[in-house]
Amino acid sequence: MIQSQVSNTARQTLTDTIIAAKAAKNLSFEQISSGTGLSDVFVTAALLGQHPLPADAAQKVGETLGLDEDAIALLQCIPSRGSVGSEIPTDPTIYRFYEMMQVYGTTLKALVHEQFGDGIISAINFKMDIKKVADPEGGDRAVITLDGKFLPFKPF
Repeated sequence: MIQSQVSNTARQTLTDTIIAAKAAKNLSFEQISSGTGLSDVFVTAALLGQHPLPADAAQKVGETLGLDEDAIALLQCIPSRGSVGSEIPTDPTIYRFYEMMQVYGTTLKALVHEQFGDGIISAINFKMDIKKVADPEGGDRAVITLDGKFLPFKPF
C-alpha cells in the first residue's frame, strides 16, 4: 500500500542522516544517484525529502549510504513536500480557508494520495464553484467545489 506522511519531521531527520553519511563517505549526489536509473536531480530532491524513491532506487541509495531498512522504507513514502509559512492570514474570510486547511489539509492529502497516487491537484487546470444554499437549521451555507486535474509526479 502507498504510504503518505503528514509531517516532515521524520524525513527531515532522515535528510540529516543522509547528509552526514554523504559527507562521511565523501560522495556527491551524482555518485549516490548512480545506478538508480533516475536523474541526480530527482534523487537529490528525494534525499532532501521532496519525493519518494521507487523501491529499487531506495535500496540502491540505502546500500550506497549505509542506511538501515527503516530508512530505506521511509525513502519510499510520499513526503509532505515544501513548507507552509508561519504567517497567519488576518483577513477573516481568508483566515477561515486557512483554518479549514489546518484542520482538513492532511486529511485531503492522505485521501488524494490513497485514491490517486503520488501527485497534486492542479490549480491551473482547475474549476471552482461556490453556491449559497439554505441551511435547514436556519441561515445560509456556502458550498464550495474545487475541481482540479490530478497531475502525477513522475521520476525523471
